[in-house]
Amino acid sequence: MIAGVKKPQLLSSLDLTRWAEGLYQLSVSEPPLRGAIFTIEQLEVHARALAGSHQIGHRQGGDQLIKRLNNSERVIARCHEVMSRAHAMGRRLTPAAEWLLDNHYLVEEQIYLARKHLPRGYGRQLPPVANGEATGLPRVHDLIVELVVHVDGRVDEEALARYVAAYQSVTQLTLGELWSVPIMLRLALIENLRRVAMSITWQRAHRDRAWVWAQRIDAPSEGHEAALLVLADMVRANPPLSTAFVAQFTQTLQGRGSTTNLALPWLEQRLAEQGQTIEEAVRADGQAQAADQASMANSIASLRLVNTTEWHAFVELNSATEKILKTEPAGVYDQMDFATRDDYRHAVESVARRGHFAEESVARMAVALTTEHYLADSTGVAAHVGYVLVDDGKRDLW
Repeated sequence: MIAGVKKPQLLSSLDLTRWAEGLYQLSVSEPPLRGAIFTIEQLEVHARALAGSHQIGHRQGGDQLIKRLNNSERVIARCHEVMSRAHAMGRRLTPAAEWLLDNHYLVEEQIYLARKHLPRGYGRQLPPVANGEATGLPRVHDLIVELVVHVDGRVDEEALARYVAAYQSVTQLTLGELWSVPIMLRLALIENLRRVAMSITWQRAHRDRAWVWAQRIDAPSEGHEAALLVLADMVRANPPLSTAFVAQFTQTLQGRGSTTNLALPWLEQRLAEQGQTIEEAVRADGQAQAADQASMANSIASLRLVNTTEWHAFVELNSATEKILKTEPAGVYDQMDFATRDDYRHAVESVARRGHFAEESVARMAVALTTEHYLADSTGVAAHVGYVLVDDGKRDLW
């Protein structure tokens, strides 16, 4: 029994047919976030190219991220229901489907955390992309989605750090964008799980259709003539011969004697018209299952990584503001605790946002003003960068 799966009442053959037909209505509108797999060096090249191609808009979009998260939650829940029912009916599940069932609790937890850290309007605070498929979405979201695509969902801390650093070697991210990286990573991984779940559910629909047709053709009590009539019905129904359908159909009829002699030659002919053989279709189905399993397992493992990564350290390591403020001549900033340094960085962020300045420009101005005060009186209160960021010297930044 798969962990966490309750066994619902089993369906009759007629109900099963209707269930399969209902599943068949599901389609894969978006493929998994799966592209060419890049090495870390290739990821760095890609990040720099992405930074050069991103055009930033001035008009923030609506709450698209929340809408996408809500859609992912609905779809994953539906797919989980489908796989639970298939398991209860004794259907063989693909490895990716087993991963979904065994880790559904974790996925639900991650969706909850994503929603908790994604308040309404949050996306409007982040610079939006003004060109390409990601138009209207936060730039940092597109950056992270592209990472997930080219590692097949398998994110590690080194790859993430070098990828973000490479992007920032061309264009600096804001402090808010850096803090949003774990949120965007969760969202991208959850979206990838939704896409993979839709893929395996679509395959499940085709397998169930194939199973129903094979069972009807091979019904032992109906005889040879009845099998011919069912095969004729199937020919008229003209089911799409996906690799999942072909694999399940041939597996179900394998070794069934005269029934196989009726159905498989027809299937071979239909596939030949499409330039394919049964063996090729079965092999392609196996490859698709392996790819979905890898994407599902990688995305779930990466969600666990999001939980354990020290994001405070990540932000400080990648913040241009942090690097600039550390150059204040008094050297006090670098000795402060994280919370105080974070207050100073947010002060820079606030000034930059109100004045429509780049954050690093504000940070440099703060250090420049502090340096003037330091040269005039190295022991005075104004000799520390905090004076112009959070004290009476704030007015000098305007």
